[in-house]
Amino acid sequence: MYQLILCTCPDAEFADKLAGALISQKLAACVNILPGVRSVYEWQGKVEIAQEHLLLIKSHQDRYAAIEAALKDLHPYQLPEIIAVAIERGSLNYLKWIDSCLGID
Repeated sequence: MYQLILCTCPDAEFADKLAGALISQKLAACVNILPGVRSVYEWQGKVEIAQEHLLLIKSHQDRYAAIEAALKDLHPYQLPEIIAVAIERGSLNYLKWIDSCLGID
């Protein structure tokens, strides 16, 4: 099963670093970085508003535990957003490409 994992980052420099680490470790086939995400959330009893970058991490469910560990290890946030969404359908050629990037036969 393929997954799309979402993770917000505080800035472009960190988003690039994290995306590069996931790709170089073959944990993700592709990471899209969406700049200019405005997040509104409650943290420690206060409403916060932050400009963030959203990572869209394309991978396979068997890589999830390693991706989560890498994100927790590298991320500057005390509680980083790490949400996995199953990819139920997709272009067969694109899904095969994900497999090839991850070294899955």
